[in-house]
Amino acid sequence: MKIAVASDHRGIRVKEQILAQLQDLGHEAEDYGPTGHESVDYPDYAKTVAAAVSSGKLDRGILICGTGMGMAIVANKFPDVRAVICHDDFTAEMSRRHNDANVMCVSADLLGERLLTRIVETWLAADFEGGRHQRRVDKIREIEAENCKGQPGGE
Repeated sequence: MKIAVASDHRGIRVKEQILAQLQDLGHEAEDYGPTGHESVDYPDYAKTVAAAVSSGKLDRGILICGTGMGMAIVANKFPDVRAVICHDDFTAEMSRRHNDANVMCVSADLLGERLLTRIVETWLAADFEGGRHQRRVDKIREIEAENCKGQPGGE
């Protein structure tokens, strides 16, 4: 699977951990920055990953900032991106099984290394269940298409 990982300056250490984990699991992990510890604006990094997932260039994305919230807000501005904040195994699993989430956002400040490793493994291993959940994801796409008409990137 092709997965991009990006962070803000607070998430550099976590980003490096996740990139190494993805490679160890046999995924094609791409580092979308930043490379240094100087202060950066998280929207700049969230948009590059979300745009790549939205276009189909990448299968999934993982974004890291202090809480994960800012990254999720930005990523969800892109068509066909379903970005979620995961803070434990359960939210990681259910985001995939029920919501077909393709971008996971995590906190650099609130999660320990072992928990973060489990969250990433769980999110990657869980499959979308389809069925009644597909109907709901389709409704999300319909709402998105209706709200994006006439806008750049919209229908």
